[in-house]
Amino acid sequence: MSESVAEGRREAGLLVLGVDTCGPSGSVALARLEGGAVKMLGQTELAGRSYSATLVAAVGGLLAEHGAKLGEVGAIVVVSGPGSFTGVRVGLSAVKGLAEPGQIPVVAVSRLAVLAAKAGADSAALDAHRHEVFLRLNGLCGEARELLAGADELAGVGLPPAKVAVCDDAAEELVQPVWTGAELVRSEAPSAVDAIELCVPQILARDFADLALLDGHYLRRSDAEIFGDPMMAKVRHA
Repeated sequence: MSESVAEGRREAGLLVLGVDTCGPSGSVALARLEGGAVKMLGQTELAGRSYSATLVAAVGGLLAEHGAKLGEVGAIVVVSGPGSFTGVRVGLSAVKGLAEPGQIPVVAVSRLAVLAAKAGADSAALDAHRHEVFLRLNGLCGEARELLAGADELAGVGLPPAKVAVCDDAAEELVQPVWTGAELVRSEAPSAVDAIELCVPQILARDFADLALLDGHYLRRSDAEIFGDPMMAKVRHA
């Protein structure tokens, strides 16, 4: 990226595009960052299982609605998982395709981190199906770790966190009986707007992802990888 382009994008009035395709439904959002404050311009909801057909068109429609062009976008925030394997891949592929031609900087963020911040909790749990949750735990020193957990893994954590953000019934029903001492903070599902708001400090600090290395945050392999693995098949039928 040239110095003139980089300087221009650091000026007040930076347009920020947000993309989240990790959940049962998704969203794209557009915001303007001025002096560290965020002004949300709009958000478009995306129906689940339709991302590959609707995402790019939704981005184009949102930009057009606010009289903006892709080349005027100064940063893109993308939720990189965990969540639907296909949804994560579609979102990341689309963002790379949008960002690379104009060298638009990209910030990647965990959906669990967005949920925790939205609910005002240090930890978060999302339904991962198969009687498991995607789990985010904050340590004593502030470092966070994310893992795939069933009831046994939850029981083995030791002292549960004081507050756990949840946004779906399945995660709540799995966590509540095991972590009886934790306060479950119910929240609406995180969205692209929430992701942008969380990532403002990273944008201001120019803490951007390397597009060549950017990959999905899956926490588990896809069904195709699991059920196509002969060794896994032997384990299932043993």
